[in-house]
Amino acid sequence: MKKSIGALSLVALLSACQTYDPYTGEKETSKAAKGAAIGAGVAAVMAYLDNDDEDVDKRNRRILAAAAGGAAIGGGVGYYMDAQEAKLRKQLRGTGVSVERVGDQINLVMPGNITFATGRAEIASSFYDVLDSVVLVLKEYDKTLVVVGGHTDSVGSAESNQALSEDRANSVSSYLRSRGVAQVRLEPIGFGERQPIASNSSAEGRALNRRVEITLVPAEA
Repeated sequence: MKKSIGALSLVALLSACQTYDPYTGEKETSKAAKGAAIGAGVAAVMAYLDNDDEDVDKRNRRILAAAAGGAAIGGGVGYYMDAQEAKLRKQLRGTGVSVERVGDQINLVMPGNITFATGRAEIASSFYDVLDSVVLVLKEYDKTLVVVGGHTDSVGSAESNQALSEDRANSVSSYLRSRGVAQVRLEPIGFGERQPIASNSSAEGRALNRRVEITLVPAEA
C-alpha cells in the first residue's frame, strides 16, 4: 500500500538544493525558498517513487531499454546529470523556468501563470517553445525518468485542486510524449494542494504554489 506523502518533512533538503535566477543564470535564494524548502517538489516525487507499486529496478530497466544506448549510466551519474543540468540552464535562461539541483535529481519549476490560464489544464501556446527546449535536452539525455508533478494553491476544494493538478501534469506529459520523449520515461503525478512551497495566505504565495515541476531522476543499474 502506498504511504501518504503529505506528512513528509521537506525542510531538510533546503541546504542540498541550488537555485539559479532564470534570467541571469546567477545563483540566488529564490522567493520560494523563503519560509519553505526549495526542494519540496523533489522530496514529494522521491517519496512517491519510494512508495510506488513498481519496483525501482524494474522501472530502471524499462527506461534503459528505451534509451538510445541502452547501457546503464554506471559510476558516471553525477557527471551525466551535471552535463544535462548545464544544457537545461542554457536552454531555459530567460524563460521564467527555474532549474534546481538536489543531489542527483534535477527539478524544473514552471510557474502556473506562464504555463496555463487560470483554472485550466490546456498549455498556453506561448509556452510551447519552452517545452520544446526541454524536449531537446530530454531526448539527448534519455537515461532519466521524467516525473511531471502538478501542484495547486489551496483555493477551492481539495478534490477540485487534486483533479486540476492531475490534468495539468497529464497535459505536460502528453506534450512531451508528442514531441518524442518515450512514454516509458514519463510519470505524471497530481499532488493537488498538498505540497506548498510558500504560504497560501498571500497572493504571492499562492502564485508560487500554482506550478508544474518536472523532476529528472537518473536510471541506474
